[in-house]
Amino acid sequence: MLDEELQLILDTAEEGMNKAVEHLRTELQSIRAGRAQPSMIENVKVDYYGSRTPITQIASVSAPQPDLLIVQPWDQGALEPIEKGIMEANMGLNPSNDGAIIRVPIPPLSEERRKELAKTARTRGEDAKIAIRNIRRSAKDELKSAQQEYNLPEDGRYRAEEKLQELTDAHTKRVDSLIDRKEKEVMEV
Repeated sequence: MLDEELQLILDTAEEGMNKAVEHLRTELQSIRAGRAQPSMIENVKVDYYGSRTPITQIASVSAPQPDLLIVQPWDQGALEPIEKGIMEANMGLNPSNDGAIIRVPIPPLSEERRKELAKTARTRGEDAKIAIRNIRRSAKDELKSAQQEYNLPEDGRYRAEEKLQELTDAHTKRVDSLIDRKEKEVMEV
């Protein structure tokens, strides 16, 4: 049985690692994989009345066809800023504005673009792993200082460090499986 202080540090570390994996999951949703999905442009920021605003806060995004996104702004004055924001997002998308809605045709992915997207997914996965390792490092430091501060036995700290490593390994495996799944999805023709 671990001491309360050590268990609290482990719980906090696990929570941080879960957040890193969830952040990766949302990042991967924005990487396009063949068919149009509203999540592809959810992270696009638009200059709207002087502030950078996420597109989802000023418009609804839908995918009525596998190769088309429709962006319906709630304020017609936002049409041009949304169109400009999508183009500036550098996603290879070319939106067209008809005065009421913005149509974003999704071109088919070339083999080169698929490999580029898979590489982007792998890079984001590495970023998540780095975040997980940083959480492990700071939790390990906290365990060491808690053991000294509360005069806890060393074997308790070592058990906590083993559990911390198990948490790290489990979260790293989750990251790897998310990346592998996304790479398969992107490379599928």
